[in-house]
Amino acid sequence: MSRREIAQSIARDLGLTQVQAKQVIRKVFDAILDTLVEGGRVELRNFGIFQVKRRGPRKARNPRTGEKIFVPEKCVVTFKPGHVLQQRVEAMGKSDGDGAEIAGPKAESPITAGEANRTG
Repeated sequence: MSRREIAQSIARDLGLTQVQAKQVIRKVFDAILDTLVEGGRVELRNFGIFQVKRRGPRKARNPRTGEKIFVPEKCVVTFKPGHVLQQRVEAMGKSDGDGAEIAGPKAESPITAGEANRTG
């Protein structure tokens, strides 16, 4: 699903224009990105946790030539799925074989309607 398709779905479900939905999505992604760049962690309840981890330098091997190479230290973004997301993904493997998902409780939205309407 693309960002555009997400915006269309949000616009349809919430009665917004696609432009408004795209602005909301952009702001959410910008907030996640800014938090990660500052070294923070983003926890979305029932969905998962994004965070930046530092990987130390290490020795590796070029698979084509077998030559030993040095891989410098770097920062990587990691994602750990939340409990509800993990359960729903695992349930996909238990589907009836045609790719259809098993019916079950849907994850709660990370932001409730009351939280979305709060200001400040």
